[in-house]
Amino acid sequence: GSRTEVTFARRYRESLSTQTVLEAASLFDILADAGMLVLHSAYIVTRQGQGILFSGPSGIGKGTVCKELIQKDKSVVLSVSWTTRERRKGEEEGVTYFYRTEEQFDEMIAKGGFLEYAGIYGGRYGTPRDYVAQRMREGKNVVLEIETKGAMKVMEAEKDVISIYLLPPTMKVLRDRLINRGREGYEKAMQRFRCAYDEIDLARDYQYYIVNEQLNATVRSIMNILRGEYRNPDDLDGRIRRLKEEVSNDH
Repeated sequence: GSRTEVTFARRYRESLSTQTVLEAASLFDILADAGMLVLHSAYIVTRQGQGILFSGPSGIGKGTVCKELIQKDKSVVLSVSWTTRERRKGEEEGVTYFYRTEEQFDEMIAKGGFLEYAGIYGGRYGTPRDYVAQRMREGKNVVLEIETKGAMKVMEAEKDVISIYLLPPTMKVLRDRLINRGREGYEKAMQRFRCAYDEIDLARDYQYYIVNEQLNATVRSIMNILRGEYRNPDDLDGRIRRLKEEVSNDH
């Protein structure tokens, strides 16, 4: 009967990516014309995407993980932030950031246009509320790669957001990454490392945590979270304690 056929179509639709769903619309029309389905493409709607908060200490590899995730899952896009800092060579408006004046940034704050904003390293950065909402309406899962203070603000305001925290396998691995990536001098790298020591306690405030030991495994875990098929490893408190003890024992 038509009810069974519509139920089948709905389940099939829900199993597909947004892009595939849109491409499938004409196929369902053909089947309907042939009398095989009592269905029209009006039944096929774009599913609302989700917001994904993504945090972790400096040097954990958030950018690398995001880049790989976006390549492997076409439903995932990275949120584009507003910034007041100067545009650098190779950066693109609307791709890397939305570059705005201090006055424009203040106006956006005044009208409540940011999910969160902060001043970091010589500029201001904010996550535009309307941009994120629009991408989600398009069926995209929007990654918000935000430091922990901003993430807490988003979690308070947006109850449906998925929150993920990346932990290092060991603090030595994190320290080596910070020193060896060569973005700044040793002292600055160690300053970031000391901040990471304090920050990892905040992993408890996130819905999910992933130990970022191997890139493909981390990306697979995030994709499983989006499918509702991921379970946090046991004993987060014990893991955080061991990471901190590792640092204490080095002194």
